[in-house]
Amino acid sequence: MSRSRSAIFRWARRGAWVLASLVLVGIAGTAWLLRDPEPYFLERRSTLAAVDTAPAAIADGVEDQLVTIRGENGFTVHLAVRRPAGVDTVRRPLYLILGGHQRGRDAGALLGDTRGNIYASLEYPFEGNDRAKGVALVAEVPAIRRALYDTPPAVMLALDYLLQRPDVDPARVELVGASFGAPFATIAAALDPRVTRLWIAHGGGKPYTLFEHGLRPEIAFGPARAAVAGLATLLASGPRLAPEHWVARVSPRPVVMLNAEDDERIPRPSVDALWDAALKPRTQLWLPGQHMQGNRPDVLERLVQAMDDHAAAADTGTRPTQ
Repeated sequence: MSRSRSAIFRWARRGAWVLASLVLVGIAGTAWLLRDPEPYFLERRSTLAAVDTAPAAIADGVEDQLVTIRGENGFTVHLAVRRPAGVDTVRRPLYLILGGHQRGRDAGALLGDTRGNIYASLEYPFEGNDRAKGVALVAEVPAIRRALYDTPPAVMLALDYLLQRPDVDPARVELVGASFGAPFATIAAALDPRVTRLWIAHGGGKPYTLFEHGLRPEIAFGPARAAVAGLATLLASGPRLAPEHWVARVSPRPVVMLNAEDDERIPRPSVDALWDAALKPRTQLWLPGQHMQGNRPDVLERLVQAMDDHAAAADTGTRPTQ
């Protein structure tokens, strides 16, 4: 065999080893990104250690207060609590809200009047740059993943505090996952039996479908959009955190889905995947309008009214579930 041919074989073998190593690294990395998150949720779960409350602001019969909760393991959660002003010994229904990724603990303020309830909205435990866009998002991936995995334990720690309050009715713990918050509310409800009813407002399953749909205005070329959506789904542990894989564990507690007829952000296949995975008792309410956002007060008002009406009817046994 000539020297040149021998050299070619050596380089071919080395190339094969490099390629095989890259494949193995890719498989190992994918397995790590898609590992079962439940052990982490339970490990990160903490017991209540301290509560710091800011001075309450009272206006128009409504009291707003910011609360910082700390767990024994140092885990910190920030809440905004909105309640009727006045005597705090009346046990009231609690609505714990996980809203859009930019609203966080401001979500409850969008609901306006309390309707006699207590609204608590949670700030997502994200410690990165929430203004990063485009290529800058790559540097934020570790912080984003931590926030995704820390949100369900944050909900459980928030409930530790809220359920010790004298004005909260432990028999009416309503967990609301609105839009971006739908997967995390579903996971938290599956893990925490103290949640008595799960509400999914303008949410859906199938993370890849959601990513691909959301990228359409920005990436017109289909194959490129599919690749970016697939990578985003992998980095966000989409197959593991998809709400359709958790929602069945909420049963026999009720699940209520409120969907918009003209929702431009949540495609129908995502809605159907989550609905199909839910077990009885379940209810789906279709409301007119587009996806919820702060500059659409009519959409928000319809959502809140539908929740209020359904809760009242369900409590009196006049609305059947499916």
